[in-house]
Amino acid sequence: MAMAGCAKYLYDSNMPRESTNRRAKAATAIQTFSLFGESTHLPDVLHCETIAARSALHDWELSPHRHGQLHQLLLLTAGGGAVQLEGKRVELAPLSLVNIAAGDVHAFSFQRGTQGWVTTLADELLGEILAQAGDVRRALGQSFVINGNVGIRDVVASIADEFADRSPARALVLRGLATTLLGLVARAAADAAVVARDLPDSNLLRRFEALLETQFLKHWSVSDYARALAVSPTHLSRVTRAATGRAASYLIDERIVREARRNLAYTQLQIATIADTLGFNDAAYFSRVFTRVTGVSPRQFRAQLFAPSGKL
Repeated sequence: MAMAGCAKYLYDSNMPRESTNRRAKAATAIQTFSLFGESTHLPDVLHCETIAARSALHDWELSPHRHGQLHQLLLLTAGGGAVQLEGKRVELAPLSLVNIAAGDVHAFSFQRGTQGWVTTLADELLGEILAQAGDVRRALGQSFVINGNVGIRDVVASIADEFADRSPARALVLRGLATTLLGLVARAAADAAVVARDLPDSNLLRRFEALLETQFLKHWSVSDYARALAVSPTHLSRVTRAATGRAASYLIDERIVREARRNLAYTQLQIATIADTLGFNDAAYFSRVFTRVTGVSPRQFRAQLFAPSGKL
């Protein structure tokens, strides 16, 4: 699958390209990769490439790694192999679909010549699509392997074709296809019963998520949210951690940082102005929160996003 023009730069991974480097790094620490570039999270609507495009460079094996703010969907159409998700090994066959939540450690071992696609979505796009679909976001927020179907295969094939093209309204079409893909995957996961339908305190989690959407600009603490929900802060964090793997405090920071990233990417506002718009009295504190969640400062994030080699 070819990519036109400057799109060839959009998926330059910092994953090592030599198998000797791969084995050396696998023996040390789990690597964290940003597949859109070193720390560039929003260069395109999404990314889609064949399984072979990257796997063939690594002898069809990808050692354990994670993607901090990228969600991936991998669909096999021919061949096979195995995936490790958070240490659990699952065999893969044609039409296997792998959902990889942001931050989860994963590794692949493919049979040579395996065919299929890897679709990668930035957290911003996922957040926009699933803003009013909390149950779907929670379902897709855990990694799993299920049997795909012809409908999912056809949508992914359409995404691959559209991604390689540069026709008018490309971004709009890709967003629509991504929405359809996420819905079909969530439905298939529910049918396969890989997602618990009645999570403990799921009603509390839904209420927290709804409240967070309306109050995040007010910088409420965990205690503030717990008080509004008539529970203790400890219980609220216990519920969010059980469902998402993250404490309530992290989800609060993550929500406002997601808004900050959108402002940094899609507006010309100064960083201090963005901080003020998001309710931070101190731009330096805003930078500390942003760096804690994303791993880079607001200035670095914007500079890398609009570097000449990464700009679309």
